[in-house]
Amino acid sequence: MVRKFVLPLLAVAGLAMAINTVRTSAQVRPPNPPVAEPARSPFAFSVAGSGIIESSSENIAVGTPLAGVVAKVHVKPGDQVKKGDPLFEIDNRQLSAELGVREAALLQARAKLAKLKQSPRAEEVPPVEARLAATQATLTDARNQLEVLTAMTDQRAIVREDLQRRRDAVRIAEARVSEAQAEVALVKSGSWAPDIAIADADVAAAQAQVNSIRTDLERLIVRAPIDGQILQRNVRAGEFAQAGTANASSALILIGNTDLLHIRCDIDENDAWRLTAGAKARASLRGNGEIATDVSFVRIEPYVVPKRSLTGESTERVDTRVLQVLFSFPKGAMQAYVGQLVDVRIEAKPGQAPAAPAATTTPPANKG
Repeated sequence: MVRKFVLPLLAVAGLAMAINTVRTSAQVRPPNPPVAEPARSPFAFSVAGSGIIESSSENIAVGTPLAGVVAKVHVKPGDQVKKGDPLFEIDNRQLSAELGVREAALLQARAKLAKLKQSPRAEEVPPVEARLAATQATLTDARNQLEVLTAMTDQRAIVREDLQRRRDAVRIAEARVSEAQAEVALVKSGSWAPDIAIADADVAAAQAQVNSIRTDLERLIVRAPIDGQILQRNVRAGEFAQAGTANASSALILIGNTDLLHIRCDIDENDAWRLTAGAKARASLRGNGEIATDVSFVRIEPYVVPKRSLTGESTERVDTRVLQVLFSFPKGAMQAYVGQLVDVRIEAKPGQAPAAPAATTTPPANKG
């Protein structure tokens, strides 16, 4: 009896639930209202473009010319800096020690040059003059001894070897007198001009090495290239900063002038012909078309480039090329930040439909 009534009841309940599910799923639910109204074009004919906000100076990726460990960071995101203000410093202990060595070498080279220029010292002349006087006295003595032998009336009493020895002694004394006279002249003439020139060149080389180290020490302090705002900081004290090329994604510090903001707008190359330099334009924030402002034309980048910022639409191709147009607006015109995407509507020429191809008629083939 139980099975006789329970099974039909379960079947009826299942059927009722299925009918209710089908009816509920078939109901059309009204769409949720948008959080904000989409942007509307204020122009009768316009060209739409996707833009990104950047600083008026363009975003400058600051790197370091010399690699090393970061010793100190002076700024944080949002800080306003002046041109030449220090941003961060690289550890300079090694270069400071090398600077001490170079400065000591410079002092040594300068001392050698000063010594050459002050030559001869007053104390150097009397000794050489005394040696000259001694050699002259020796020469006089040798000549006197030779005259004694040559003045003898009986030359047979003179040993020929003694006479020759006395003559050689005179010649030796004369040579020593000449040598002493040359030494006195050399001392009194001072340093040789080429020696002074070489010493002067050594001083210049040592000074150049000192200046090179000082320049490298100054380069270890990375300074702001312009007056602007710190947009991003990707370096901290204790990290190793690699020298080399930098871009916005790998910059140690990103800086730009944000007093006036620019919008870099990408216009599809198919619509580029409709643009006019100086055309009016209006930009609105992504996600809220009501936050918008009129923007001023700056310039057109004359080189068409591949599109890099994709919107994710299925109709978009990665090989699309775009013409970049720059617009500007004051920082307080709307609540926007550097790097934010905006939609831009630009007043443009009306589009023209392509002409239809001329109709051609083909005469019917003769059947014959």
